Amino acid sequence: MEKDLKSKTVVQLERLVTGLGQPKYIAGYIFSAIQSRGVTDISAITTLSKSFRAKLAEEGYYISKLGIVDKLTDPDGTVKYVFGLHDGGRVESVLLFDDDRRTLCVSTQVGCAMGCVFCATGRLGLARNLTVGEIVDQVNLVGGDSPKADARISNIVFMGMGEPLANYDAVLDAVRILNNSAGRHIGIRHLTMSTCGLVEGIERLAEEDIQPRLAISLNAPTDAIRQKLMPITKKYPLNRLFAVIERYQRTTRNRVTFEYCLIKGVNDTVLHAQMLVKRLRGVMCNVNLIEYNPHEGCNLKPSGRQAIERFAGVLKDAGIETTVRLKMGQTINAACGQLGAKRTENLE
Repeated sequence: MEKDLKSKTVVQLERLVTGLGQPKYIAGYIFSAIQSRGVTDISAITTLSKSFRAKLAEEGYYISKLGIVDKLTDPDGTVKYVFGLHDGGRVESVLLFDDDRRTLCVSTQVGCAMGCVFCATGRLGLARNLTVGEIVDQVNLVGGDSPKADARISNIVFMGMGEPLANYDAVLDAVRILNNSAGRHIGIRHLTMSTCGLVEGIERLAEEDIQPRLAISLNAPTDAIRQKLMPITKKYPLNRLFAVIERYQRTTRNRVTFEYCLIKGVNDTVLHAQMLVKRLRGVMCNVNLIEYNPHEGCNLKPSGRQAIERFAGVLKDAGIETTVRLKMGQTINAACGQLGAKRTENLE
């Protein structure tokens, strides 16, 4: 049983305290102390009686805390945080500034098993899943350590290291914790889960009582192209993926964001854009176009601004809401697909 109190939702804390003979409302004291005030020691939760604090400690409960082992700032203002885990592992989060919005890109696994060829994290392989507490604490620590401390984190995107739907239960509990009004109280429409297309996870998400935004890393209009970039396509071909997206939208009525990384000579021509338009017909969606971000060990090339604008023009002319995501954080390996890049240099 998980003994880290930071990993528990309010409902889970309620079960815990009542099981130890305490009234249910005591759970709220614990949750707000940890998730709102940042308490990291049970003895410091002074809204609890001394005897109950001692009981929690005797039962082996604790409050985890990540350590910030490095912090890098790009000239464009992007900040990358490197966190140290209790077992010596490392994960990274990226804080992005856009006018008055602060978006934090959060990791969900140590490494990643999906093996997408354009992503540095995929070259590391998967070490393990992050716990709920480790996911949530990235937000807690960055929220308390920012070059623009006057603005709260307004958006969370689970698009850092790892595949969120491969760590489904922990990520969804993190969503519940971050959304809770007694904690960070980040609006559910400001929480986005990104996936390479794990069909079973999308099916589960459609049935949940809490609905974060869903983003799907697509990157190609056909199976032949996508399989060269994303090995998961062999298990989940596009027809199967889009069938589950259709069911997801019938159930939730939610739009889906498609992320499309543009790679020179691979998936970035006008023909590719026209094929994508055909693929997306009838889907409630918007598309984020991302220029490929180079990293060591991968010989792919970015498309360039003209090719991106041509591609975007085809989508827009077809009535598809399309956004070109500017490169941010490149000098510190904080751009999309670059997390963990420094560690991949040792794999050569």
